[in-house]
Amino acid sequence: MLERFTDDARQVVIHANEQARELRHGQVGTEHLLLGLLSRPETLSARLLAARGVDHERVRAEVVRILGDATGGDIDAEALETIGIDLSAVRERIEEVFGVGALDREPRRGRRGVLVSGRRAPFGPRAKKTLELALREAVALKSRDIRDGHILLGVIREGEGLGVRILTDAGVDLSELRAEVRSVL
Repeated sequence: MLERFTDDARQVVIHANEQARELRHGQVGTEHLLLGLLSRPETLSARLLAARGVDHERVRAEVVRILGDATGGDIDAEALETIGIDLSAVRERIEEVFGVGALDREPRRGRRGVLVSGRRAPFGPRAKKTLELALREAVALKSRDIRDGHILLGVIREGEGLGVRILTDAGVDLSELRAEVRSVL
C-alpha cells in the first residue's frame, strides 16, 4: 500500500511516527496521524485544517494534555520535591557521571515491545484502520495515489480515535470538512 502514497502522504506517516516516539507513546494513534497531517503547512490537509483554526501546535498541546508525554516535566519534579528529591541535582549528577546529554537519549528496550532507539513505533489498531480507510477513499475517488487528503478522510471516517475527538473539540464540522476535502481531491 505504501508504494501508492505520494511524498506528502509518506511524510504524514513518517512525522506521525516521529511524534509518537518523541512523546514516548507506545504506538502511533490517529492523534499522531493528525499531527503528521499538520507537519507540512503547505499541504492540502494542513491548509484546510488551518482555515478552521487547527494547527500543529494546538493539536500537539491537546495530545499532551490528554495523553501526557513520557518525557517527564514540572509535575514530576514537584512530586519528587515533596519527598525531598531535587530532580535538577539528580540530573546534574547523572550528566557528571554519564556525560552531557545522557538523559536526552531515548530509552532502549528489548524484545517485549518497548521502543528501541532508532526503531519505529508500531501503528495502533485505529491508526491502521485509518490508513486502510485512506486507501478506500482513494479507490472511491478513483485516485491513482493516496494523498495526505485521503489520510485526513481516513481520520474523519474512522470516527472514534483521539484525532477526530480533537477536531470535534476544536469545533470542526466533520461533514463539511469531509465534503471540502473530497471536492478538492
